[in-house]
Amino acid sequence: MKKFFLFLFFSLFLWADEIYILPYEAKPALDTLLKSIDLSKNQIDIAIYSFTNRKIAKHLKKAAKRGVKIRIIFDKESNLYNKRSQLRYLAKYKNIKTYIISGKPFKKNDSYGKMHMKLMIIDNKRVILGSANYSYSAFGKNYEILYIKDDYKIAKKCEKYFERIKSKAQEY
Repeated sequence: MKKFFLFLFFSLFLWADEIYILPYEAKPALDTLLKSIDLSKNQIDIAIYSFTNRKIAKHLKKAAKRGVKIRIIFDKESNLYNKRSQLRYLAKYKNIKTYIISGKPFKKNDSYGKMHMKLMIIDNKRVILGSANYSYSAFGKNYEILYIKDDYKIAKKCEKYFERIKSKAQEY
């Protein structure tokens, strides 16, 4: 009976369809994001504009040490020269590959747009997306949305998009 309840609990957790309204639900949103990382088994892919939250970075590091393959595409302008960015911290660990990318170039001049996504794909089944960067402000001060959906079809579509972006990114 105990095994049944454990199965039921994890089944409910793994088949999430949640939306969090930040800053009002910042703590449960961050807790769910971190728990999703902690329960990952094989792979985590992330495309993120700004990543300064050390707590999220530490959970990714622990996942990588468990053998989870992690790939992160960082927006170049937001992370390369930002001393709070977790780019350099995460780039040094085995099983974590980091990339940088600028957004699409403007035709009229040499400037670029932003890679402005906030996307995490876990084990080709869980998708976490929204307006929230991986920053302390996003999970405590800003008005943001974080949406979590367990759906293989949506995850595969996001994964194809991730691969397309990664093909244009530079390895850090």
